[in-house]
Amino acid sequence: RSPRGLSHSPWAVKKINSKCTSSQQSIYQQRLNEEAKILKDLQHPNIVGYRAFTEANDGSMCLAMEYGGEKSLTDLIEERSAKKLGPFPAATIFKVALSMARGLKYLHNDKKLLHGDIKSSNVVVKGDFEAIKICDVGVSLPLDENMTVSDPELCYIGTEPWKPKEALEDSGVITDKADIFAFGLTLWEMMTLSVPHLSLGEDSGDEDESFDEDCFDEDAYYAALGTRPALNMEELDPSYQLLIDLFCVCTNEDPKKRPSAASILETLEESLSQE
Repeated sequence: RSPRGLSHSPWAVKKINSKCTSSQQSIYQQRLNEEAKILKDLQHPNIVGYRAFTEANDGSMCLAMEYGGEKSLTDLIEERSAKKLGPFPAATIFKVALSMARGLKYLHNDKKLLHGDIKSSNVVVKGDFEAIKICDVGVSLPLDENMTVSDPELCYIGTEPWKPKEALEDSGVITDKADIFAFGLTLWEMMTLSVPHLSLGEDSGDEDESFDEDCFDEDAYYAALGTRPALNMEELDPSYQLLIDLFCVCTNEDPKKRPSAASILETLEESLSQE
């Protein structure tokens, strides 16, 4: 319940696991402090909202946020994969793309922030895709007027399978387009129900979802990082064409050739108005 009992608005609380080592705890605590500071300044319907930053009974700090949805997009992808339902309908992926583009445009253009870790597990979905929000701004980075992370002290954290080429190179220049690459891969996740570059193929015949190290080709995985993974075009009918085109342009290895969040939003809204 909200404070003062004004309306029913559930909260989600993030705190540090006491099982972490003390050095891990201090790193995570620092990230949580950062996230609280950033989140407090954000207000957008497609970004999970800040509620409070307070001390728990055990003395650790915890961040209370708006409860943005029952499940992460990853949960929904895994459920769909387990049921062998194939790609999400194009209309559902479009809805996710539109919501994410709105959230990213707000972060990049209004707040001059790079999210820094876009992927399906950082997207929360309420009900049957009624509300879609981006969460976890704990590793976001400030962008300068050229949409570049120019502070040499700052480093792009991200998550390996979603990292663009420039984030895998020591001298790579990080811009708003790093989020765009990961956004493209999030659409790919919904079309393939897989983790980028980790797919072991449909014919593994292994019902167990656990990761099989013997089947994992480490060299191929590292060579594939930062590139555009393949789509199974046989599973995608013409209704997916706009999304396939969007995925392709967003996952260009050259960041300058990727569209901005504002440009993606414009394309999606234009397509919406033509329906």
